[in-house]
Amino acid sequence: MGKHKTTIIKLTITAVLLFVVLRQVNFQEMAALLGNTNLFWLLGGFTLFLLGVVIRAFRWSVLLKGLGSKIRYGRLVELYFVAGFFNTIFPSSITGDVVRAYEAAQDVPAGTAAGTVIIDRITGILALFMLALLALPFRPGAFPDLLLIQIIIICIVGLIGGFVILQGSLVRKFGRFIPKAARPLWDKLDTVLAAVEVCGWRSIWQAIGISIIFNLMQTGWWWAAGKALPYDIPFVYYMLTTPIMSLAILLPSIGGLGIREGIAPLLFTGAGLNYSEAVALSLLVFAIERTAGLMGGPIYIWTILRRDRQALLSR
Repeated sequence: MGKHKTTIIKLTITAVLLFVVLRQVNFQEMAALLGNTNLFWLLGGFTLFLLGVVIRAFRWSVLLKGLGSKIRYGRLVELYFVAGFFNTIFPSSITGDVVRAYEAAQDVPAGTAAGTVIIDRITGILALFMLALLALPFRPGAFPDLLLIQIIIICIVGLIGGFVILQGSLVRKFGRFIPKAARPLWDKLDTVLAAVEVCGWRSIWQAIGISIIFNLMQTGWWWAAGKALPYDIPFVYYMLTTPIMSLAILLPSIGGLGIREGIAPLLFTGAGLNYSEAVALSLLVFAIERTAGLMGGPIYIWTILRRDRQALLSR
């Protein structure tokens, strides 16, 4: 029942936010923008997203190898596509992570699988913050000062919080203060944190390095979507705004839908976009990500059929 309540809450939040956003949109203008999308740039953004899946799977493989896992890289690519499929069809941005952890637990201990999925997610966010801070000196002159301050605060706080979590021993010290009622939940979390701690900083730094490459690609598909509309926005502008747009998917909504459209006009005012243009950009990126996510469906069916066939042959 709790899961159903969570889903209803997310659906409600998304619906309300979309209603508020779309009330202020010039539909004729937005329809014209989306209807005249440059297919070359749209395909480029779609391709970057698919390549990003392959890069993220490689990042995950580095973390698993740090724990001595022997899972094939091809298997991890499959699981990443499958995770994208579940994120697309279910109203949660972490459903795919749960599926990845569950499927990987067929080959490694469950705690290890869950721990590497968490590290995988955190290292990606940390690299995003790092890139945004590195891009600050190259920001356009029209970039809003207030937005600049907000981005700096978010990135610094996010980096500190992320590294504290990755230093699992620090978090685990708070275990003795956990109330008895919450102890079963903490024990599960402690198992995951133990996997984080065992993974090792060498693997974590390698994962962060790979994440920097991935996040440049993520910024790239936002930039390509902007070119498809077409907007003349510098790449560095997207480097500064993508971290905030990426964090939006972690908030209670359907894949960040409604939240990203609500903050897009605020983020892209400095780039000269009006309200409808900013919302159109956000919706186009959402369409790219969700369309690519559907590709995981056939892959998931294939993996199930292959597993069943292997089970039959092993009898």
